[in-house]
Amino acid sequence: MVSLLDIIGPVMVGPSSSHTAGACRLGLLARCLVGGTPERAHIELHGSFARTGEGHGTDKAIVGGLMGFRPDDERLRTALEIMEREGLAYRFEKTTIDDEAHPNTVRITLERAGRTAQMRGASLGAGRVVVQEIDGYPVEVTGNLHTIVLVAHDVKGSVARIAGLLADADLNIATLKLTRKERGGDAFMVIEVDHEPGENVRDALRALPWVTWAFRLDKVSA
Repeated sequence: MVSLLDIIGPVMVGPSSSHTAGACRLGLLARCLVGGTPERAHIELHGSFARTGEGHGTDKAIVGGLMGFRPDDERLRTALEIMEREGLAYRFEKTTIDDEAHPNTVRITLERAGRTAQMRGASLGAGRVVVQEIDGYPVEVTGNLHTIVLVAHDVKGSVARIAGLLADADLNIATLKLTRKERGGDAFMVIEVDHEPGENVRDALRALPWVTWAFRLDKVSA
């Protein structure tokens, strides 16, 4: 089934929905992992992003997203200049991530206020994106809904406690996916919710004794 978005594309600045709007949305999702505009970023471009991204404004779009600009923000056109004026240290690298990676793939490593995070994602066309990996954990985050990501120790009852906390905040869970590297080790949880969780929800999750870190990822789709 073909949607109207597939035909006309998203509202955006730039020539390409995949190289501009999608790239910007990946930047918007990545910045959430360090709680705002990163002080340093290493941005690795793969495939078509590496070959033709500069001509399509992919570099400007990713940097703009990292600074909080939306795909229709006119500031995307001068995002690199704004970055330099703000004294942000961003470095681009053309690379091959792996043979099976989507051609519009980027891996972004960020630093802000002592926190480091890494995200890998792809732009799928028509402004649609998917985050495939966060800090080495395989995930699937589309940005179509408000999302909570957290790392917690793999202990009994943790999922029920977290679900109860969200229910107490009147948040309905749309999807919940749990990944763990080993039994009794760290578990990575991705929770999509119907409404935007407040900072109080994030802080309550962080206060749980078995939670290592928790962040909110914004809804970035139209």
